[in-house]
Amino acid sequence: MRIVIAPDSFKECLSATKVAAAISEGIKRVVPEAEITCIPFADGGEGTVEALVAATSGKIVSTPSVDALNRPIQSFYGILGDGKTAVIEMAAASGIELLTQEERNPMIASTFGTGLLLKSVMEAGFTEIIIGIGGSATNDGGAGMAQALGFRLLDKNNDPIGFGGGCLSQLHRIDSSNVHPNLQKVKITIASDVQNPLLGSSGATYIYGPQKGATPQLVETLEKNMNHFSEILLREFGIDYSSIPGAGAAGGLGAGLMAFCKAEIILGFELISSVTNLEEHVRNASLVITGEGKIDQQTAFGKTVSGVARLGQKYHVPVFALAGRVDEDLAELYKQGLTSAFSITNRPMNLEESKANAAQLIASTSEQVMRLISGVEKV
Repeated sequence: MRIVIAPDSFKECLSATKVAAAISEGIKRVVPEAEITCIPFADGGEGTVEALVAATSGKIVSTPSVDALNRPIQSFYGILGDGKTAVIEMAAASGIELLTQEERNPMIASTFGTGLLLKSVMEAGFTEIIIGIGGSATNDGGAGMAQALGFRLLDKNNDPIGFGGGCLSQLHRIDSSNVHPNLQKVKITIASDVQNPLLGSSGATYIYGPQKGATPQLVETLEKNMNHFSEILLREFGIDYSSIPGAGAAGGLGAGLMAFCKAEIILGFELISSVTNLEEHVRNASLVITGEGKIDQQTAFGKTVSGVARLGQKYHVPVFALAGRVDEDLAELYKQGLTSAFSITNRPMNLEESKANAAQLIASTSEQVMRLISGVEKV
């Protein structure tokens, strides 16, 4: 039996590598002779650097940056095995996991640290850059990133605006005269984990603002500010980014990278799938097990589980998914090819207990999935 294990990380809990190891352990309890291929995955969010570096035998480089509240941190970027391509994940600087629950506030959270990571790789001489933009704590449209690269975002008095989504309403014009000189020399590819537009009911603010700490009232303010920001981008760059798929990813960083850096946006799953040769592995598999921290209606919009399910459907390979939480309405995922989804929690427990025991729970659930499959095969 050939089994492919291709999970994403369980956010704020386990890396994709550790999730894959736990699934493998559970499988071997039932089918020790199984031929297992582990492909720790990412779709543009946390773990993107690790996944691409591991797949290409590259390396990780430490570099200073700041978090979403502009506090100094030690961050990192990756160099792929070709030695020519740098890979960044915005979550390593402007990520939500770097903030406590009480600190999360998209009105003041900024992508400035992500801009510093871009600056670091440009100054290191890289001209091919991949940036994964999932897992953000921000809703500033990439304004902070632009500020770090030398764009001056000015108010009506020609004074620089502040940081965060709450300051976007003050933006009057953009001064590009002091932009980092290397920006014109690089090609930036955005690996996005979602396809949400910048504005509207399915946009950056309404869908993701609440999980970043925005109250219903703040969501309305942030959406109004983002609409103003979008109008300024249209005036300054001549392109309407408001409805482009993926523009709303990472609190609008997708739009910001396209506007300020002329970046190309693709689904992170497709990029990482290509690098890791996932499709070929799935084509030759008996079954596939994937997973991520939470599986819900949003998962169908380009997340790892969705992408793996589509590949399974293409090659008629069953795909099972594990998650800390599984919502009820997964109809779209089933249409995409998901066979079934399983929650790893085996009894009533709070979130912290689930996180603390995640590896054991994943292994146990994987074992039960394999026992079910083995039992059915014998019928």
